[in-house]
Amino acid sequence: MAVPTRIQVSAGGVAYRREGERIEVALIAVEPKGERRWQLPKGMVGQDEEKAEAAVREVREETGVQSELLDEIETIEYWYYGSGGNVRFHKYVHFYLMEYRSGDTSDYDQREVEEARWVEIDEARERLAFDNEREVVRKAAEMIRTRDR
Repeated sequence: MAVPTRIQVSAGGVAYRREGERIEVALIAVEPKGERRWQLPKGMVGQDEEKAEAAVREVREETGVQSELLDEIETIEYWYYGSGGNVRFHKYVHFYLMEYRSGDTSDYDQREVEEARWVEIDEARERLAFDNEREVVRKAAEMIRTRDR
């Protein structure tokens, strides 16, 4: 019997701030199956919600910081099986570049996230668990540098 496939749409962001000459981005740590991994904040787009609106909300909930959406970075996609392997998901995640406005990374949603923190942008790329998110941060860094010109 074929495994049913469901489409999931999520949105998130690369929220950044400047600390002197440093550019820092907000990362989150999660611990699925007891193993800590660092990733970009993201989550499901609500039924009557725009992707950009969901991205700003998810960054705020998962990192504790309020950011202004500047531009779309890219959409990544991947496949995975739900717990039990009885459903296959085709997931699309829309990532946006966001600039920090207010808030503190200590104010994150502790039900979903183990830790949120600011990390220097090149270090963030090394920390991230997934190659596609490392590429999103690389593109975000280029976009930030282009905005600085």
